[in-house]
Amino acid sequence: MPTPHRPAAAPELETVHLLRAVTVELGLHSARFADSNGMHPTDVRALIALMDARRAGEEMSAGRLGAALGLNSAGTTALLDRLEGAGHVRRVRSAEDRRRVVVEVEERAVAIGRAFFGPLIERSVELLRGYDDHQRAAIRGFLEGVREAAATRG
Repeated sequence: MPTPHRPAAAPELETVHLLRAVTVELGLHSARFADSNGMHPTDVRALIALMDARRAGEEMSAGRLGAALGLNSAGTTALLDRLEGAGHVRRVRSAEDRRRVVVEVEERAVAIGRAFFGPLIERSVELLRGYDDHQRAAIRGFLEGVREAAATRG
């Protein structure tokens, strides 16, 4: 709320602040999931990356996963050992090149994630249905731009 000492923020800045608040809430939601399932937050990020790759029809090697998460080789190995030990992922031979090993998410992990995140996803989809195609394209463009800006190093 504006005061004589604190003027109103520009609408664009208000949106950026709201996005930051959403990011914090999503991070807390993810942390609750990790905590309730005995996971480290990086475990959750790894499972999300693996599910995204699966949805895109792409194989995910350990090296590619580690790079996506900003982990070195030892950290990636520890992560995969932890997730495999918990029954969340498996290492298998690549369908494209049998010499390569890729990581796949287990259906059990997908089901656990769906049970926890499903209501939030459904609510988000419901909210998006309230916008027309042009508005959804604008929202998508904004979010893609912010993601790209956040991923840019430098």
